[in-house]
Amino acid sequence: LMRLMDPSTHGGTFLAGGPEFADRSRKYLPPTLVLNPRVDSPLMVEEIFGFIMPIITVDGPEDAVRFITSREHPLALYCFSEDQSVTDYILGNTTSGGVCVNDCMFHIVNPYLPFGGVGASGIGAYHGVHGFKELSHKRGVMYRSTWLDPGIRYPPYSD
Repeated sequence: LMRLMDPSTHGGTFLAGGPEFADRSRKYLPPTLVLNPRVDSPLMVEEIFGFIMPIITVDGPEDAVRFITSREHPLALYCFSEDQSVTDYILGNTTSGGVCVNDCMFHIVNPYLPFGGVGASGIGAYHGVHGFKELSHKRGVMYRSTWLDPGIRYPPYSD
């Protein structure tokens, strides 16, 4: 994660946190916000399993959707808007593993919501009952008696 926070690799601006607040002896990485990193940087092309959040500014919902759909499906999508029509537009025109509106990460810790990716970010949904169902094989079983097979089961039905 320290490599992802290196400003020489992403070119963005730290809004909070950053490598100077990390403490290797305590194994501490601060929650970090990075404004407008280069879209080809490791911070933007690798999945981040830590408290580093790149923030990309856009000119409007259409620009946001263009940016999101021009890349691999993200594991998580965070949408911040007080306008429900904007949120509906973004969610209706994008695909992602999970979504959190006006918050970060809490869709992951909610055991009642499935968590998982789509495409390159993973397959399936996990957490609680969703994980149990995803990793279980549902097998259909039909029993039939050993009685004679009635002819009504087979065509032609008009005879």
